[in-house]
Amino acid sequence: MAKDKVNWEWVNEWKKDVNPLGMKEEFKCLWIPYGLPEVVDPVGTKFGIGIEVQPKWKIPQKVFVSQTIVGAFYSKQGNPNHPIKPDEIRDQALACLEAGAPNVHIHVRDENGYNVLDPELFHYVIDPIRKQYPERLVCGCMVPFQTGEWEKFIECMEDGLFDQTPINSVAAFCGDTLFCKPPHVMIEKTRICQELGCKPQIAVYSDGDIDNADRYLIKTGLLEKPYYWIILPTLPGGSPMQNPKAMVEVLMHYTNRIREIDEDSQIVVCASGRASTYLTTFALLLGLHIRVGMEDSVWKWPHRDEKIKNNLETYLATKQIVELLGREIIKPDEWRQLLKMRKPGGKLKA
Repeated sequence: MAKDKVNWEWVNEWKKDVNPLGMKEEFKCLWIPYGLPEVVDPVGTKFGIGIEVQPKWKIPQKVFVSQTIVGAFYSKQGNPNHPIKPDEIRDQALACLEAGAPNVHIHVRDENGYNVLDPELFHYVIDPIRKQYPERLVCGCMVPFQTGEWEKFIECMEDGLFDQTPINSVAAFCGDTLFCKPPHVMIEKTRICQELGCKPQIAVYSDGDIDNADRYLIKTGLLEKPYYWIILPTLPGGSPMQNPKAMVEVLMHYTNRIREIDEDSQIVVCASGRASTYLTTFALLLGLHIRVGMEDSVWKWPHRDEKIKNNLETYLATKQIVELLGREIIKPDEWRQLLKMRKPGGKLKA
């Protein structure tokens, strides 16, 4: 144990009936309640009129929660519970919607488990959702990776399958895979989405992506307000969040850079990577919106190895956190109005 460095001799001098200044004094704290009859007024001060000393935080009462059912990256090797088959994806989406989720974010996989842009598979999953929950929002990643998928992307847009879709302004190694959306691709995709009534979401993995979006989509005047950002860090190749301090610093940095571009932007933060639900809980504390589910992480928590069992458990846990923090989940129509989005619709396959 380290040696005690307290000057006990001097402390004991002040404990005497007459203190070192020669004054008689009791050994006690100083207590002069200048604001009587209140000892501590939590609202105002006796020395000012109409001064609010602890004003309410300017945090939106309502929060948007996007529920991601499955993404493009993870397989059952990463999490054996991952929904891969179209029926699994559809059923988990419907379970979350039944529990009240305002939005589901959909990818589809082929028979080998790989992400594909297939209008027929999307209709197979989404049409039952549209029929049963016509007022809910459906989001999907329209990222043409393979030859011929650009035309399929346009077909999905023309069919009105999605209310919103990400525009990735990224150039990075996601894990061991190069993921890059060239400027002309992100620009043309943004144009098509807006013309066909699908709200673009700027999806960023690192702060360089924020600058890319600003240069190519915002400063060109192409992207229509209000701007809608999705922050998806912590994936390998993105901005690392290896500990709580890094998580706080990185998210604050992202948020500040976006607010410098446009103070009124709507920002959604994903429960991604190891940060998982801690990241979205921190986002809620900042008054931001969130995205949860099995696309962005395989872990329930950053400090333990338990894997997510299904999407419903992530939505129910998120709903509880939202309510414990005194907020409520926004209704789909309210989100549409906030983002100036079209009313629900779209073509259903017979």
